[in-house]
Amino acid sequence: MNDGLIPRRYAKALYKFAFEKGHDATVYRLMTDLCANFAAQPALQSTMANPFVTDRAKQQLVVTACGLSKPDKVLADFLHMLADNKRLPMLYSIALAYLDTYRHAHNIHQVTVTSAVALDKAIQKRITDVIQKQIGPDGSMEYSSIVDPDIIGGFIVAIDNDRLDASIATELKQLKLNLLQ
Repeated sequence: MNDGLIPRRYAKALYKFAFEKGHDATVYRLMTDLCANFAAQPALQSTMANPFVTDRAKQQLVVTACGLSKPDKVLADFLHMLADNKRLPMLYSIALAYLDTYRHAHNIHQVTVTSAVALDKAIQKRITDVIQKQIGPDGSMEYSSIVDPDIIGGFIVAIDNDRLDASIATELKQLKLNLLQ
């Protein structure tokens, strides 16, 4: 089976279960923290895949990685089900799929603005206003900004999988390619 299909199915089941219990937003926050910890600590994934680490220890590790002292009831039930089905090693993929499922259900868009220097608040406001018009009044965004001096100037706006690159570095590369033809 496709490794992506199984996590998506578990994520949809978790979303449905959490939604029915009124905990979908709580689980979203927990999965966000968990994904951040998986990204920051690559050893976490290898620990989850290690057959010599007990399922109970893995579950406690996940609870800690979510920033909890004791497990949320929905999360605990889900972790027990994953352990019973031998799917704990897939938890990172399931968490990522849950975030996608939640964002899609709540019309949340991931927006990243990359610029050569830190943008002042007025410019950030103008950019977010334009993006908000683009995604519509029913949509919301998770906004982040990145400073990357390598783009020289201009900006790059990424909304989900769409990307607008108005950086000077890209313009220079395009000019170089045009001159070489």
